[in-house]
Amino acid sequence: MELSPIRRIKPYHSVFCRNLTKHRMNPMKKRLRIILLITLMSLFSLGLEAGQECFPEDILPDNMFPSVRIETSMGDIVVELNRLRAPATSNNFLRYVLEKQYDGTIFHRVMADFVVQGGGYSEDLEERDLHSPVINESGNGLRNMPMTIAMARYDDPHSATSQFYFNLSANSSLDPNARSWGYTVFGDVVSGQDVISAIAAVETEYNENLDATDVPVKPVFILSATVLEEPH
Repeated sequence: MELSPIRRIKPYHSVFCRNLTKHRMNPMKKRLRIILLITLMSLFSLGLEAGQECFPEDILPDNMFPSVRIETSMGDIVVELNRLRAPATSNNFLRYVLEKQYDGTIFHRVMADFVVQGGGYSEDLEERDLHSPVINESGNGLRNMPMTIAMARYDDPHSATSQFYFNLSANSSLDPNARSWGYTVFGDVVSGQDVISAIAAVETEYNENLDATDVPVKPVFILSATVLEEPH
């Protein structure tokens, strides 16, 4: 099953990120291969902003496994991020946390036995400011297992921005395989599993404004997201 951010406007993708989707080249003429090589070398040597935006700057670099408390209207959840396996995705999540972009947002998609998704909308369904998409790190060995946190995205594998989800089941359909990219898992829920289970049980309905099903009838809020100074 596809797990996309619910948005009416597709975000801008940098040229460098788009090029990264072509991870497997078909046999081509030598001239085309040389042109591609020169283009990639130019991007790296010039340090173009388009390429750099796929890899957010290190945040709290001395902590490889930072913990974040997500205070919700139904209780607290603590996640431990795995920057060893998903450095770019963890830094991307941390910058939204430190900028308070998750505070006051809602969980807008709740699918029993599948996922609880949020991090993109206010109660009025206004989308928050977004950074450029982050590179896909789904091949890091972390799987979409119960009570893990991962990033939602579009069909473009390198299109994840702010929206994340909690896995409620072993969702192997969201893991990478030989023919397709997966959805990047970047941490584990270390406390508040009961809170996530309670959110997963709320009543949902079709929402005309989002043109989406599985939207909670009564909003479930992310009140705040805070980096913990000490491991949980």
